[in-house]
Amino acid sequence: MASLIEELITTLSEETELYEKLIPIADKKTKAIVENDLDSLNAITESEQSAVDRLTNLEKKRSEVIKNIGIVMNKDPDTLNFSTIIELISGQKKEQEALRYIHDRLKKSLKRLRAINDRNQMLIKESLDMIEFDLNVIQSTRMSPGAGQYDKAREVEMPGSGTGMFDARS
Repeated sequence: MASLIEELITTLSEETELYEKLIPIADKKTKAIVENDLDSLNAITESEQSAVDRLTNLEKKRSEVIKNIGIVMNKDPDTLNFSTIIELISGQKKEQEALRYIHDRLKKSLKRLRAINDRNQMLIKESLDMIEFDLNVIQSTRMSPGAGQYDKAREVEMPGSGTGMFDARS
């Protein structure tokens, strides 16, 4: 049983470290979105995908370890969570503390990453809304009287066509 708990702690530690590495990447993604830097955004997305692939493997490993813990403890693995496992190993103070510590660290990292990702999602939505607005302006300019006159079309100034299409502070 002790080896299963150690394996769970190791797997959770690896997951936590990976999530902690994703936090600065997500911050860089915010900057790339705000600056409309598609090349950086592509590179960031590729590195995120690599991390997500590793996280998927760690998640499978963690699920398997929890399943094995459930078998050894004669508990339904679907009902086991970290709090339950921490209670079940009350006789193993060192492992109990290590599991509690890594669980808290993981929760904190996930909360931070979720907040950054929510912000990035909002920024992308605003960017898409601005693109849709720009397309509507272009389309209405083409449909307006005298649209065949190219000189008048060149005079239309596009809102948000400069740098910094929106404010990232919102």
